[in-house]
Amino acid sequence: MKNFKAGQYIKQGTYKSFQPEKIDRQWNIENMELLNLLSQADRQLGRLDMYSEYIPNIDLFISMHILKEATQSSKIEGTKTNIEDALLDKEDVNEEKKDDWEEVQNYISALNSAITNLEKLPFSSRLIKETHQILLRGVRGKHKLPGEFRSSQNWIGGASISDAIFIPPINATINEFMGDLENFVHNDEYFFPEILKIALIHYQFETIHPFLDGNGRVGRLMITLYLVEKGILKKPILYLSDFFERNRTLYYDNLTRVREKNDLLQWFKFFLVGVIETAKNSISTFDSILKLQKEVETKLQALGSRSINAQIIINYLFQRPIIEVQKAKMLTQLSSPSVYKLIDDLEKLQIIEEITGLKRGKLYLFRDYTKLFS
Repeated sequence: MKNFKAGQYIKQGTYKSFQPEKIDRQWNIENMELLNLLSQADRQLGRLDMYSEYIPNIDLFISMHILKEATQSSKIEGTKTNIEDALLDKEDVNEEKKDDWEEVQNYISALNSAITNLEKLPFSSRLIKETHQILLRGVRGKHKLPGEFRSSQNWIGGASISDAIFIPPINATINEFMGDLENFVHNDEYFFPEILKIALIHYQFETIHPFLDGNGRVGRLMITLYLVEKGILKKPILYLSDFFERNRTLYYDNLTRVREKNDLLQWFKFFLVGVIETAKNSISTFDSILKLQKEVETKLQALGSRSINAQIIINYLFQRPIIEVQKAKMLTQLSSPSVYKLIDDLEKLQIIEEITGLKRGKLYLFRDYTKLFS
């Protein structure tokens, strides 16, 4: 990486666009500090992957990880939806928050769809386009060619291209650059550590900026997809958007630093620190979930025979920690009086709490669980 050159600015009439160097080639790593961080990241990812195998019903909890990823990745782009807002049904969302809520829901749908599609599609431009189409469906950006690479010039920052912070490559070269990126993804001829590979892929994708809108969200979503497709993680349980959101200035600065100073090393270090910290936090979260499960099970013993139906509701809450009476009735197949009594019991045991303050249409939140993802 010593002689790495990110690319060059090329005059395009009244502006200069950045044309990156292609990445599908041999790479050599010599920096010992980077190799040490890489070793730590590999170790933490291995721990997380192994840990996930021993957690009963881990799929119950993945939906909350995805929800957190969706809110944090969208927050980087300026939305203000939090986890509790995202859990609500559309009709329960305040009018001024509905646009943000819909963008978060689209992110969840796009990520879930992409994970499912990995079973039949490789990590590819086709997969990325299909994911992007879902991301922009019916929201801000819906007129900006969902599912299609851009056919015009875009830019980042600034009110117009004349005062833009960064101008990506011209649209005529996008297919060429994305083809190179795809070749790099599947190139087994040259060895390159997979974690550094996805770090480079993420940087290159954000530099190409192949869509008119949604590039940041798609680029962050790609990280998890890559780790799952390559078998580094068996389940989609590592999401870096929270780390990027908490270090947003550094995130953008380090991406820019690659282009301006050819400093790929600093981006790699930042990315690896993110992987290490996020993997550790994910393990800690899983530990807390298991502890909470045991605490709840202990509390349910006080309900005697009613604990069986209570457990059905709890299992649902570990997937989606908000519930109303009609949903509880459908899950348990109990009569209305019995369901109301069960909900009341769970509230008295301080497992759930009512959050609307209404007499009708009450919603109950499993707050101890949502706190683990805050």
